[in-house]
Amino acid sequence: MKMNWKQVTFVAAACAVCASVFVSSANAADWGQYEVDDRRSGFTYMTDESRAMQVDSFQNPGMIWVEQGAELWTEVNGKAGKSCASCHEDATAAMKGVAARYPVYDEGAKTLQSVETQINHCLENNMQAEPYKWESTEMLSMTSFINNQSLGMPVDVKIDGPAAEWYEKGKAFYYERRGQLDMACKHCHEDNAGGIIRANTLTQGQVNGFPTYRLKWQKVGSIHRRFRGCNKQVRSAPFGYGSDEYLALELYVKWRGRGLPVETPAVRN
Repeated sequence: MKMNWKQVTFVAAACAVCASVFVSSANAADWGQYEVDDRRSGFTYMTDESRAMQVDSFQNPGMIWVEQGAELWTEVNGKAGKSCASCHEDATAAMKGVAARYPVYDEGAKTLQSVETQINHCLENNMQAEPYKWESTEMLSMTSFINNQSLGMPVDVKIDGPAAEWYEKGKAFYYERRGQLDMACKHCHEDNAGGIIRANTLTQGQVNGFPTYRLKWQKVGSIHRRFRGCNKQVRSAPFGYGSDEYLALELYVKWRGRGLPVETPAVRN
């Protein structure tokens, strides 16, 4: 039986709709912990190969930094003659949950502390050692090691009390247009998640896997490196590593991913 063009078009459209529904249903069923309500980890946007690389600790290249961090944990550093283990002992117990709840407001320091700023606070004040530079091998290794102790735990940052002001600043940053392209974070990661730009798939911009090993970078990088990269892409002057602007944004974006699992070190394109 021959079909005319109208019949062919109708059948093709019907098949496309059915396929779309099938794929959407499969995705919704398959992502498990990587999807919480309307929040999806960047893991769900990656290729099968990238996902397989991440979940296999022998294949995951980011584990090199985790292993280096484990060595730094017990290494004596500074005039006080201490290592991180001198105070915190076993990292698997002491650091469990840290990545899930940071950034946190520090009443003593009267500021918001990320894992990076907390590490440097301990180095300078407790160990009498030099602070790590933000994107140094030492900092990336230590943060990778510490955050990896919370692997699989749901993100649960607090945005009440003194942290509320930081949360609001981060939210304002997220929705503020900036740069020569006059774009805000939300234009890519909220309005067009799942779309394609410059041959790259846009995600929700969740940060539950940082420090992340990016195939583009061929190394792990911090959340603030990613923020700076995004600012540059919209032709806006980036803020400094550890700046109040990025600390506030980190808190807000981390809250946007509440309930998603810590994936450090995640693998992303």
